[in-house]
Amino acid sequence: MATVERASARRAPVQERSRKRVEAILDAAERLVVGRGVEALTTREIAVAAGVPVASLYQYFADKEAVLLALAERDMAEMDEQVATDLAALAEADDLTVATLVETAVRAFVKVYARRRAFVEIYLRGRTNTAVHAFGREHNVRVARALRALALESGLARPELSEQAAVLAVEVGDRVFQLAYEHDHRGDAALVEEGIVLMTAYLERYAAGPAR
Repeated sequence: MATVERASARRAPVQERSRKRVEAILDAAERLVVGRGVEALTTREIAVAAGVPVASLYQYFADKEAVLLALAERDMAEMDEQVATDLAALAEADDLTVATLVETAVRAFVKVYARRRAFVEIYLRGRTNTAVHAFGREHNVRVARALRALALESGLARPELSEQAAVLAVEVGDRVFQLAYEHDHRGDAALVEEGIVLMTAYLERYAAGPAR
């Protein structure tokens, strides 16, 4: 977790020029990750690709891991927004069940993976990096808490659905994604479908009333 904390402690850009420079660095890192992967990436390569001096990169990022985490956080924010938007639409249509909650959340992730190939490389294939691994586990807990709260507040699940059980379901889904995108950035749709079935069957044990 020290790397995560160090990344967040870097100077946040305030001026428009600085914000654009940071975005250029992240965009350059995104392109390089797609072409070279996470482990081969260096801060010097990122700086050259972004057209900035290496010293300027270090004004905003402590090291390569900090760049990767900032890029993962940027894409994960898009992921969280997609999940929230799709679940809100589901609730608006009055079609919220344990099964539809699981499927909608999973398919929201798939949408963003299709748009953000670098995210696949960093978040799903880059877990050998300690900082990325810690970020992924921390985010899984946040997702589990949010989805559990939604299930309880909307009356989909009984109070017996513990946080531990919710985290387990999310961790299973996370591992399914890692396997599905291990060799193909487009993902294995059949494996994702199996993951949906697996998580739904597990969580429906905690459904309020008859399993749906």
